[in-house]
Amino acid sequence: MASQSGPLRRIWSALGPGLTTGAADDDPSGIATYFQAGAQFGYGLTWTMLLTLPFMAAIQIISACIGWQTRSGLAKNIGHQLPLFAVYVLVALLVVANTINIAADLAAMGESLRLVVGGPAFVYAVAFGIVCLAAEVFIPYHSYAGYLKFLTLILFAYVAAAFTVEVPWTNVVVSMLVPRLTLDRDLLLMIVAVFGTTISPYLFFWQASQEAEESRLSHRHKYRSRLQPGEDYFGHISIDTWIGMFVSNLIAFFIIVTTAATLNGHGITKIETAAQAAEALRPIAGNVTFALFAAGIIGTGLLAVPVLAGSAAYAVAETFGMRGSLELPLGRALGFYAIVGAATLGGGALAATNIDPIAMLFWTAVINGIVAVPIMLAMMLVISGRTAIRALSLPRWLKFLGWLATALMAGAVAMLIWSNIS
Repeated sequence: MASQSGPLRRIWSALGPGLTTGAADDDPSGIATYFQAGAQFGYGLTWTMLLTLPFMAAIQIISACIGWQTRSGLAKNIGHQLPLFAVYVLVALLVVANTINIAADLAAMGESLRLVVGGPAFVYAVAFGIVCLAAEVFIPYHSYAGYLKFLTLILFAYVAAAFTVEVPWTNVVVSMLVPRLTLDRDLLLMIVAVFGTTISPYLFFWQASQEAEESRLSHRHKYRSRLQPGEDYFGHISIDTWIGMFVSNLIAFFIIVTTAATLNGHGITKIETAAQAAEALRPIAGNVTFALFAAGIIGTGLLAVPVLAGSAAYAVAETFGMRGSLELPLGRALGFYAIVGAATLGGGALAATNIDPIAMLFWTAVINGIVAVPIMLAMMLVISGRTAIRALSLPRWLKFLGWLATALMAGAVAMLIWSNIS
């Protein structure tokens, strides 16, 4: 057994920010989007998981390499490409979107716990926010990163759930490989929502900052001199990120499949929250599937809320030249942790109000989609423009996919605008 566990342990220890970032992409608000995709369109949107995988992996690898090579996050690097005012606007929008997203996630977590044990959902939502904040403030990064990585395992509850119900896998494969596209407004909106949920700005900022932390502090930096420059960090980051993004899309795929087989198959095509979807599954798929979905919502929220708050704090701290790192104790980074606290508790306060969670999700998607395009454009300029980082040499295929990902998001935003004015 020891000989078998050794390689698995080494593989697990080698995974880092890429895995955590991919898992955080499947937050409760994102899960609600995948629920609705499966309930409303059945297996018809499973192809989106194949399409978005290479693009999200490419843009996350680029973010990670920028962070590793410069030992700084995206905000500082983007500041070299865009006017300062533009950076201020983008970071402000990122903070607003992340706070609203935190609110939606905490609300879903509180509602899910209420469904399982009863009691007031808003109290649970605020309590979850306090727990996430305390973990970020009082646990050093090198320990906290392991905690976040462990939480990614909860995502596989959604894989297990798919095998507790009857799924026509032949139909799934056909739908995944042969997309059926129309100009139906609802279908276009859902495709845009899936793209916006999958490729989100807070993930760019988070992974770049975490790779910067890893470059300075982690075991990978200790072994950097053993490998050839230009190969060690890129190869490690690429494997870690591809695995993380694959896990993210795999989980989303199984969520769509499960809800298509159950909710859509029984005529339930309108789902407004992740918790509502979990509750709707109980009479159709049984208590086991319901429990797996509810546990998944809570677990992914505990992973995603710190990522959302942390990415906002890193962006603001770098923009205004503040000292900021999850590795620093509270007394040495008060401003940084104040931003983490404001985003988390602000989201908790919103979650305790009567604001429509669907409105929160909609405006988060709109802001994320709009903000993503200039950020991705600036990132591509960082690695390929005239003022590109000289030491950052990335393969052409990665740059090509990065530009395609930027065009994809620009097209998604254009579709969103067109669908709302036509």
